[in-house]
Amino acid sequence: MSRSRPLFSVVVPVHRVQGFLRATLESVLDQSYGDLELIVVDDRSPDGCGAIIAECAEADARVLPLALSVHQGPGPARNAGAAHACGDHLLFLDGDDLLLPGALGALATRLRESGDDALDVLRFGHERSDWWERVTPGAPPFPDAPSPPVAWNRLFRREFWLRHQLAFADGPYEEIAPVVRAERLVAYGRAASLDRVCVRVRERRAGGFAATPGRGHFRVLDAYAPLLAADPGLRPTAAAHLRAVRDDPGRIPPAGRRAFHHAADRLLDGALGPYTVHRAQQVIDQRKGAAGELVGRAKKSARARILRTAYRADLHRPLDPHLVVHGAYWNRGVTCNPAAIHAKARELTPQLRHLWVVGARYAERLPPGIDYVVAGSRAYWRAMATAAYLVNNSSFPGGFTKRPGQVYLQTHHGTPLKSMGLDQRRYPALAATMDFDKILAHVDQWDFSLSANPHSTEIWDRVYPSSSYTHLNLGYPRNDRYFTATSDEIAAIRASLGIEPGRRAILYAPTHRDGRTDGFASPLDLAAFVRELGDEYVLLVRAHYFHGTSAALPEDPRLLDVTGHPRVEDLCLAADALITDYSSLMFDYACLDRPIVVHAPDWAAYRATRGTYFDLLSGCPGETPGAVATSDDELIGLFREGAWDTDATDKLRTAFRVRFCPYDDGRAAERVVRRVFLDEEPPQPAPAPMPSPAPPPGSAPPSPGWTG
Repeated sequence: MSRSRPLFSVVVPVHRVQGFLRATLESVLDQSYGDLELIVVDDRSPDGCGAIIAECAEADARVLPLALSVHQGPGPARNAGAAHACGDHLLFLDGDDLLLPGALGALATRLRESGDDALDVLRFGHERSDWWERVTPGAPPFPDAPSPPVAWNRLFRREFWLRHQLAFADGPYEEIAPVVRAERLVAYGRAASLDRVCVRVRERRAGGFAATPGRGHFRVLDAYAPLLAADPGLRPTAAAHLRAVRDDPGRIPPAGRRAFHHAADRLLDGALGPYTVHRAQQVIDQRKGAAGELVGRAKKSARARILRTAYRADLHRPLDPHLVVHGAYWNRGVTCNPAAIHAKARELTPQLRHLWVVGARYAERLPPGIDYVVAGSRAYWRAMATAAYLVNNSSFPGGFTKRPGQVYLQTHHGTPLKSMGLDQRRYPALAATMDFDKILAHVDQWDFSLSANPHSTEIWDRVYPSSSYTHLNLGYPRNDRYFTATSDEIAAIRASLGIEPGRRAILYAPTHRDGRTDGFASPLDLAAFVRELGDEYVLLVRAHYFHGTSAALPEDPRLLDVTGHPRVEDLCLAADALITDYSSLMFDYACLDRPIVVHAPDWAAYRATRGTYFDLLSGCPGETPGAVATSDDELIGLFREGAWDTDATDKLRTAFRVRFCPYDDGRAAERVVRRVFLDEEPPQPAPAPMPSPAPPPGSAPPSPGWTG
């Protein structure tokens, strides 16, 4: 017999948690016990949270979206969600918490054992996870445990909540009043504890109130004042919480701790004691902890010391308001999004001067007319010290000091299929080669982070946590050419590559496999592929840039090594179709609305060792871009039988393009230049219809210079 209402109403207030929200909602919806409603309150979140909520609501009828007309804060947002709830029990989660597997089932069992309506409050265990994913246990779920009063480790009977008119306060520490009141109001025998960890609280590095030090945390005193006035017996609970707030460097900065301590001590009638005694004990503890932590530092070369000394002097020079320093792919040259931004900036902001940072071995490959500095040189350090603008798709070398007034645009260089940033910690082979402290220090330098689609924004927000940068959902400038190239230009590119008129050109671009140091080894038997397909096809082979400028191909006129070609965008324009495995090039190529074929012979191994954000081989719209082959024979069969380009693959490609190319329309570079260099608010890319890309090669006339 079905229940007239759900057992659980899970209320989630949402504001600026786009990188975490999807996992939070899935942790509730994926519970083995499903008798629930999930009320997600969009507290006027300015990021991508609304779209995530709508997507989850469309996929699962248990999700009840509730949008507030103005931003009110977590307390009023929770109250709004509770007012719409109809379940027997209320469970409050934050938008970045996780409900652990089996949690609702365990809570339902405990309720059933006590009687359906016998418990007004059911406490349960929790744990905390920081941005390094280090998990620490929370306080035990018992009334005498030294646990701050929070809402996410308790289940409240809704009738009890309404009868006593419990409500969250407006402003910081909004949970204290209703949780403390609930614990004091609950009758003997109508509260219980479940000794099981049910919630993981994910502490964010930046962006949340709890991670922002300042005077705002003095508001915790205001939250306790009326409660202590009404019930002095709460003093031990309040004292434990206030000590924790005082000693948390993420809440009370050192300069404010004395004032906070004295204010809390007055509120508690002297329970904290003299601040000098507290500080003396802290100094003793710090000195003990410091013993044995000294680490020797490697000596720097004389040249390096001289350069750093000169650089420190340059940091006192005035910034050059017209100087822009660009870098791409770890100093490999003029390419990718920074190159497209550079070109558009020369058109729209001719007053700016541009320098490129390149490694010494790449300098000779630069296009004519490019001003550059060699990475690590004296000129490099002076440019980094004085440039007003910094643009990169990876990172600048050497650990520079970003100055106040400098503007740093991080463009990234692809849509993430594989795990990125802090998510790489979960994969030992990757984590062993990464310095995540350096990654976070680099992220803290960004002012802008560029995205080609909402998926990227959601991932960047979580794996590169910082409150220092703003997301620019403006599209990828490097993809503009996919909408502006003409038939004549495409014909000229094909002729320059040696593609004869009438032949189908397939671009093959596999990604790099982590851990490989032995050069390019094609996952596909290239000779066999072109032999089986015949002379109608020519295969353009593009090895990953980690492998240099040559793929060392077998001798065959149907195999063209384009690894060293300076512009991958031109290669995509020349190709009738793309074959790749897990390269982010597939997301860019989707702009062209041409067939994409996935050749994934090692998908399971790749996912296990590298991690991915969705199942590329699922066949689901928005995940799979076209036909899929997991072996060479399957791939050859797709082309022999024509299955690489069908109505079904067209539909998959359309869904893939809608998801991953919504901001690309040929004007991304202009939008970025206007926003970053001119400080204008450019018009946002239109969401629909999808813009028309450059014409396919079949419509391109043969180049007049072709002598084939």
